[in-house]
Amino acid sequence: MRRLLLSIALLCCAPLSMAADRDVAAEWSARLAPQVVAWRRDLHQHPELANREVRTSAFVAKQLRALGLEVRTGIAHTGVVAILHGGQPGPKLALRADMDALPVAEETDLPFKSTVRTQYNGLDVGVMHACGHDGHTAMLIGVATALAAMRKDLHGEVMFVFQPAEEGPPFGEEGGAPMMLKEGLFRDFKPDAMLGMHVVSWLNTGTVEMRAGPSMASSDTFRLVVHGRQTHGATPWLGIDPVVTAAQIVVDAQTIVSRRLDIGAQPAVLTFGTIHGGTRFNIVPDQVEMQGTLRTFDAGMRQQAMDALHAVAEHVAAANGATAELTIPIGVNNPVLVNDAALSARVRASIAKVVGADHAIDGRRWMAAEDFAWFSKDVPSAYFFVGSTPVAQDASKAPANHSPKFLLDEAALQVGMRSMLQASLDYLGANP
Repeated sequence: MRRLLLSIALLCCAPLSMAADRDVAAEWSARLAPQVVAWRRDLHQHPELANREVRTSAFVAKQLRALGLEVRTGIAHTGVVAILHGGQPGPKLALRADMDALPVAEETDLPFKSTVRTQYNGLDVGVMHACGHDGHTAMLIGVATALAAMRKDLHGEVMFVFQPAEEGPPFGEEGGAPMMLKEGLFRDFKPDAMLGMHVVSWLNTGTVEMRAGPSMASSDTFRLVVHGRQTHGATPWLGIDPVVTAAQIVVDAQTIVSRRLDIGAQPAVLTFGTIHGGTRFNIVPDQVEMQGTLRTFDAGMRQQAMDALHAVAEHVAAANGATAELTIPIGVNNPVLVNDAALSARVRASIAKVVGADHAIDGRRWMAAEDFAWFSKDVPSAYFFVGSTPVAQDASKAPANHSPKFLLDEAALQVGMRSMLQASLDYLGANP
């Protein structure tokens, strides 16, 4: 670690020219690439779950303080924020990376694979950066390092936001982007624009995708408890079976999207992710608990789906003599992530400088959700996706984000860092 910090100090003292004929983003990204890889590997080997990113936040804060930035910690539990003041007047820009890992046991053969285990929802689980947040954090430290070295010539100010709990806080806790905003993230520094990025397995390294307007779906978590009456498994007629009732609810709920919503207008997804009930093979249990998620792009369709799920749960349960208790949404839902059209056009032009126009492609709507959407509600924002599957590999067959076999091509780190750095320099340079 001492060697890394010394290297950063030497880099920040390196001569810098902002001459128009130099590709500053390319030079700095290439210069920092080995250290960004080292940072990412360290973070990958020490993943932490949402609201528990204690080591990670300390790691980030240490790097940022070494750059001479104003650093705040403890925002939304473990969030880290740093401010860089440029030497020239200009706009205010915010850049965000997420830091949390997932309750996934890693199944790769990386020499720096995670072997971490912890408790999650009462279960012993493996912990893995199965969504690439280790790469996001390392890349943003790299961008901060480059911009800090340019501060005398930099027009404007930059806020670096290292956010915890993007994947959602543990049940019963607050966290993530909405909590950072609630605790006054933008109270003293209101950005004119904000940028974020995410590595994705469905694109090859060297390709960057973004979409103006609605880009990622809203998400609502639900909890459904089916109450029956316990009895011996040999005499089910003496009880009320919540297992069979729950199974019927899951099947009937599939018609909500396929038969009740106009998915020709906007897409929607309703998924049951967990089912828990019973303790023994020969006992009909008292209850079954299910949890899942609803993803939509339209407020009216969202409400229609929620009403329909209530109706299915209630009536199917009643038909079986059971009762159903549905809670939706649980906690704070994520709104639709909307990319500002004008800012997106500017950012895409910047990215095209890095990867070429043919590889800066139009994005599709993605049914996954991102709590970066909370920032985009407050500030004009642009969020883009960086390909992370090696060029020689078929990206459509690569293990997906959230898979225990998810692999991040480390060459993508330089692409993402350079794209973010170029977009930042172009934005700040627009208001000298």
